Amino acid sequence: MNERHFLSPWQEATGYIIYPDAFYDSNGDGVGDLQGIIQKLDYLHDLGIDLIWICPFFASPMDDNGYDVSSYYDVDPRFGSNEDFQAMLDKAHSLGIRIIIDFVLNHTSDEHPWFKKAIEDPSSEEASYYYFLKGRRTEKGIEPPNNWRSYFSESAWNKVPGSEDTFYLHLFSKKMPDVNWSYPPLREKYFEIARHYLDMGVDGFRLDAISHLGKDLSFSDSSLPVGPDGLVLDPSKYANREDMYQYLGEFKEKVLSHYDCLTIGEAGGGISPKQSLRLTNKYNGLINMAFNFDTAWCNGAFASIDRKDEEIYTRVIELKDNFKKWYDETRKDVEALPIYWTDHDHPRALSQYGNVEYRKQSMKMLISTLLFSYGVPFMLYGDEIGMSNVQFDKPEDFYADISSKNEVAYLRSQGYSDSHIAHYLCRTSRINGRQPMQWNSSDNAGFSIKEGRVKANPNAKEGVNVLDEEKDPDSILNFTKLAIKLRKREENMRFLRYGHYDLYDHNHPDVYGYFFELNEEKLVVIASFSKHTTYFSFHWRPTDVILHNYDDFIYIDHVFTLRPFECIVMKAY
Repeated sequence: MNERHFLSPWQEATGYIIYPDAFYDSNGDGVGDLQGIIQKLDYLHDLGIDLIWICPFFASPMDDNGYDVSSYYDVDPRFGSNEDFQAMLDKAHSLGIRIIIDFVLNHTSDEHPWFKKAIEDPSSEEASYYYFLKGRRTEKGIEPPNNWRSYFSESAWNKVPGSEDTFYLHLFSKKMPDVNWSYPPLREKYFEIARHYLDMGVDGFRLDAISHLGKDLSFSDSSLPVGPDGLVLDPSKYANREDMYQYLGEFKEKVLSHYDCLTIGEAGGGISPKQSLRLTNKYNGLINMAFNFDTAWCNGAFASIDRKDEEIYTRVIELKDNFKKWYDETRKDVEALPIYWTDHDHPRALSQYGNVEYRKQSMKMLISTLLFSYGVPFMLYGDEIGMSNVQFDKPEDFYADISSKNEVAYLRSQGYSDSHIAHYLCRTSRINGRQPMQWNSSDNAGFSIKEGRVKANPNAKEGVNVLDEEKDPDSILNFTKLAIKLRKREENMRFLRYGHYDLYDHNHPDVYGYFFELNEEKLVVIASFSKHTTYFSFHWRPTDVILHNYDDFIYIDHVFTLRPFECIVMKAY
């Protein structure tokens, strides 16, 4: 295991999410790679990053961009080699940067040797690694075993190739069969994989889709209202079920408790704060932290195919309520909470909660509120330069994401026009969080042009790129460097780690005002989410301004006049 020298505990880390395919292309083949990450580690160190979550780089046919794993022990050749991965760990650790990797636990690729063997020989051990059920005979013929819908819009069941009536379960792409965690030997296979990477020096895992490890093994129909196609998305059948806690408890006992590692679970599927404490409480929890999606969609964009543009705006009070709910119900019982605006599965933060017309002001506001919040903040690559959503004209432009491709087919079947679908996907597709990182103003922003490659946002030619922003003292990039540096200062970090968080003026519809109180001192953040001038009454006395995205502020008779997306981080009493 290589040497690791970290300057601060993980609870004080600043996290960064890398989607390797889109981060940096070191060899000009149009694909981001591990050598690209190695070459940019100094850039990330200079930015102030000390914790990186890297999305999958395992061998994969890339039906779902690496989340369909065909070998857990091999780096996919498009990303490099196993030796490149070790070199990346070594360099990151020499810079004091922790590396956690995406560990896909819920499913494999249908091209994984386990699944191939299961299909080839239904009596094999591997056949027990997956869920196989007979279909239902109806007047229409052989239909899937139940009415469950997958998260990728189609039935959660696909017929086994060459079979007349046998189906396998897939909660995501049909090329990603779910594995059967109720089968103990399957669990042992995953424990072996985890040990392998921890022994290599990996600092931990982001545990993908752990909410779905437990299923309703009766496989009965959902009783929720079905869609026009007779299917229904019902998380109660396959999300956050009791078995999940049992499986993760065994993972901790047999593997995680034997290593100094950090584990963060993707716990979507409507998990509640109370449920999450069973995973993350600091006394006997199963993992360290859990991502939830509650604060990622507070603008009405989710499932917004029938909404007009003017109906998509930040629901500031809802946003505040979600942050407060998670803090109030969990904070005293956990080591830290992971805080993020969006990740590789969501739209860009700037487009979700900011405004491209006020790119600098709104992204600086979002960076400030993220970094001066409780918990461990995670930025998605490109947030530090203000990357925004794509602006594609055709549904086919989104086909690099299998989820969007399936959604296009479904929406076309429901009668929506291609222009309507494309406009909708520009604000919701996962493609937004998977665009090429904008390193410079060249064609495709520093990536080679390749057929099937997601196109870079044209705004890279308009200054939204690393090279240009490094030269601009007022850029989002330089602001982010400053903000991270200020966050790490002990006199500020102590508020974020140990101060009591609360809201200031909960009912203000445009301003997220909050504070941390510690020994009668207060660190206060006032952030406007409006593109209009707004007013915010403040009855404490401002003292030290720590960070501000304008050159001055207007404060008269205990009222702040806040300009578009203005944000002030300050001390007060």
